[in-house]
Amino acid sequence: MTLQEAYNFFESLKTETINKPEVKVYEKFLPLLSRLKNRAFSKDEMQSIETALDRLHLKSSPTNRKKYFKKALTEFEKYLKDSLSLTPKRYYTNLYGGLGLSFGLVFGVAILSNLEKSLGISLGLIGGMVLGSIIGRNKDAQVKAAGNML
Repeated sequence: MTLQEAYNFFESLKTETINKPEVKVYEKFLPLLSRLKNRAFSKDEMQSIETALDRLHLKSSPTNRKKYFKKALTEFEKYLKDSLSLTPKRYYTNLYGGLGLSFGLVFGVAILSNLEKSLGISLGLIGGMVLGSIIGRNKDAQVKAAGNML
């Protein structure tokens, strides 16, 4: 399945459904496919993208469309990240923000527990999230400068 065929397929699915959660999944696929269409790829890379789209079996008719296409979107984004080093916007910001929350919680419980317990946890969570988001934004900026952001 080519990128144009996949784009047309999701466009038709978007127009024929009335289920809002399904439409949201299709609206996540459409800009991704559009950005991939506008990007210059080698012949081998384009063929591998088309093969990955074929492996998703998009034209099958699943019973739960939202779940099926959401899973397909996740698999396709993972494929793009692993094989072509293409990451979606705010990928590292979200990743490092979550990691910052985890480490902030541990820091708040272990080290800031001298303060009132809930205050130490709160400060640890806030500090970890802020620090993780800053690191993630810097990483996203590096990826964008390298031209590997979708």
